[in-house]
Amino acid sequence: MGEPSIAGDDPAKHFGTIDYLVFTIMLAISTGIGVFYGCFGNRQKTTKDFLMGGRTMGLIPVTLSLLATFFSAIALLSVPAEIYLNGTIYMMMAPAHFAVMAVSAYLYLPVFYNLQLTSTYEYLEMRFSKSVRILASFAFTVQMVLYQSVVIYAPALALSQVTGINLYGCVTTLFAIVIFYTSLGGIKSVMWTDVVQIIVMFGAMIVVLVKGGMDLGGFGNIFQIAYDDGHIKYFDFDPDPRTRQTTWTLWIGAFFMWLAVYGVNQAQVQRYLTLPTIRQAKIAIWLNGLGRFVLLVLNILTGLVLYAKYSKCDPLMTKRIRTTDQILPIFVMDTLGDFKGFPGLFVAGIFSGALSTVSSGLNSLASITLEDYVKYFYPNINDARATNISKLASVLYGLLSFGLVFIAERLGGIFDVSFSIFGMVGGTLLGVFNLGMFVPWCNSKGAFWGTLTSLVFMLWLGIGTALANSGKRGVSKLILSVEGCSNYTAPATNFLNQPVESHEISEFYKISYYWYALIGCCVNMLVGTVVSFLTGNQDPRDLNPQLISPPWDKFITKFVPLHIRQKIFWDLGANINTDHHKSQKYAGNHELGKINGKS
Repeated sequence: MGEPSIAGDDPAKHFGTIDYLVFTIMLAISTGIGVFYGCFGNRQKTTKDFLMGGRTMGLIPVTLSLLATFFSAIALLSVPAEIYLNGTIYMMMAPAHFAVMAVSAYLYLPVFYNLQLTSTYEYLEMRFSKSVRILASFAFTVQMVLYQSVVIYAPALALSQVTGINLYGCVTTLFAIVIFYTSLGGIKSVMWTDVVQIIVMFGAMIVVLVKGGMDLGGFGNIFQIAYDDGHIKYFDFDPDPRTRQTTWTLWIGAFFMWLAVYGVNQAQVQRYLTLPTIRQAKIAIWLNGLGRFVLLVLNILTGLVLYAKYSKCDPLMTKRIRTTDQILPIFVMDTLGDFKGFPGLFVAGIFSGALSTVSSGLNSLASITLEDYVKYFYPNINDARATNISKLASVLYGLLSFGLVFIAERLGGIFDVSFSIFGMVGGTLLGVFNLGMFVPWCNSKGAFWGTLTSLVFMLWLGIGTALANSGKRGVSKLILSVEGCSNYTAPATNFLNQPVESHEISEFYKISYYWYALIGCCVNMLVGTVVSFLTGNQDPRDLNPQLISPPWDKFITKFVPLHIRQKIFWDLGANINTDHHKSQKYAGNHELGKINGKS
């Protein structure tokens, strides 16, 4: 019997004229917003406007932009596929999300907001040294450039093979559009296109859910199918760190991974600082947490719909698709392919996620390039030239990300790759900010060597894991079958459910990538603290109090006895409470590096 073809080989399943029209309208809206903010008025003539929106953005666009920045195609394609393969345990990430929002809003945000920074890495120079700042910003640059190439290539590949859209033509068009409106309109165009794109993304998911639920007899029937097959599962307390998804990995590991994003990531913090008050910034973070929870629920429901549809005729086993990232697109073509315009809406939603992530990344990279590199060599650069350099940086980073697409196509599924990237680099960056805000004895040597050691260690772990598992298929914990397929003969073995031969891979390289951020953070803080005390630790009394997280200082002041605080030289709280004028003088001062007591 012949091998079934993927849906993309069937002309009946390809995009129609109306689908292309819907897709084109979405791209045109994004482009139009960039033209509006880039060509009308004087709104993007200064770096403050181009990079920070004049620090006068509204609560709603900032909230939706925060949600869209790391929503991307991962949430739309890979998370439902994850639920399809491994059940509903992914829902256990919800408590971690809300904990991240609380910690980000009350421990990290006050430091960045009170200092009114443009680049989060300015903080590292104020607290430590220029070398620490450059090392951290370089790590972030590598992280974002690579991530941007993955986040556009992966959905383009999934959709091209299912809908028939030309892969490289699609990637080229998307990069051209996102580079254009980001470099022309600055952060205002980025955030307002995010608003449009997040609406399209949610609309696409809701359409898929409604139609899928109707076709499969309602969600009561869908839940019953999943429950009968053991697909509904929320708790797994396996302590083995090699187990990819457990309650512990999703409660603890995911907490640190997302804290690295919402607590200290430039793309997110930059958005917080576009709001006029810290109260609004905190509200935006909490509203974003609520939005992420709604998104998570939609993803879970979508994954269950996919399972009810394909559990007895898995499209990966029948080779209708080549990767699990394509299972949602094939579902859309199977169930909505006859409804003109709906596949176009779905594709628009997928690429809205990709565009929002890349545009946010380009703008954040432009910010750190100007603040961390250009101004280092040209500290007195005039504002007009600085704005033009920021726009040029957006273009160059976009072209670099486009060039790396050809590497991204060799990295594997976007779910594992994206989480690994953020875990490897994000945990290291979280660690160095933690050293600055919570360990006042850490000096610049400790911060530098802690960051470098953590970065090298995590790259060794991440790249080694990728190489060790190269060519090996993912493993589903659940049994999928083809017994419900018509005109198909199953192979002798079910490769999707066959475990990988464990003796071929070092146990070290089996650690779940959910733990990467925690490991990277701990390595950085441990090495940084030890090196600091070996080389002459920082005297906390010489630090600007606003470089330390205010709630942490209040906690120490309230609960640690005075005689212990005196022994460890912790009198920051006294400085803040008794010298209000001095504290206010520090706020927003970008020359703090001169008084931070560098070692």
